[in-house]
Amino acid sequence: MNSFSKMAKPYILWAAFFIVFPMLLVMFYAFTQTGGDVAKFSFTLKHFIKFFTEKAFLEVLFLSFRIALITTLLCIIIGYPMAYFISRQDEKIQTLLILLITIPMWINLLVRTYAWIGILQDTGLINTFLESIGLPKIKLIYTDFAVILGMVYNFLPFMVIQIYTSLSKMDKSLLQASEDLGATPFQTFRKVVFPLSIPGVIAGITLVFLPAISTFVIPQFLGGGQYVMLGTLVETQFLKAGEWHFGSAISTIMAVIIIASMYITKKLDKEAGER
Repeated sequence: MNSFSKMAKPYILWAAFFIVFPMLLVMFYAFTQTGGDVAKFSFTLKHFIKFFTEKAFLEVLFLSFRIALITTLLCIIIGYPMAYFISRQDEKIQTLLILLITIPMWINLLVRTYAWIGILQDTGLINTFLESIGLPKIKLIYTDFAVILGMVYNFLPFMVIQIYTSLSKMDKSLLQASEDLGATPFQTFRKVVFPLSIPGVIAGITLVFLPAISTFVIPQFLGGGQYVMLGTLVETQFLKAGEWHFGSAISTIMAVIIIASMYITKKLDKEAGER
């Protein structure tokens, strides 16, 4: 036990310095109305009041939730059939398909987002093709569609991998027993496969919803300035407006949302496991 404690100390110190201390610093700025000088510390809630009383900031909050929820729902709708199809293949084919899904993740998020700009812009591949066959151009860039498409593309692998992991670990004898008892393929899926894969779905929701609600690169480049989400708002307050206290308050609100989401998904995962 002592040797384990000694080995854990470097990791505890690392977590304290790079995770706990920055979070405490953010909270310090969120609840003060002066600079970082502790001697001038003055407790205040005006930054939180400002966020929840001004319509513009509430619209950003609702927009972030809406985009994140739609993204998560689409990732489930697209990702579950993909994960189910992969789990039904031979092991070598499964490895190849998972590799194909994860390869885009090897490329930087910024580069992948820029690639979509080239595809969706007015002179991009899609509109160039439509124009070549005599059809009118479509406004794709700087729309909800572009933002959601970019998020689904970037976060879909997280959903697929989590669901695939649950499906691949499933006891195949349960499927055989269901068939022996006369269940149809749909009944087997509804009563056996899907309930057992719920932990993977919940884990996928966590890995998609949390980054979707806090991202700023995708809405900034694919949505333009008109699609300001929570992550974009925080970036603006810190890097452009210089409002560190207000930016810290928004970051604290985001942290509370993320912690609450993790608690809910963990509770749902526990209830699914008890079934």
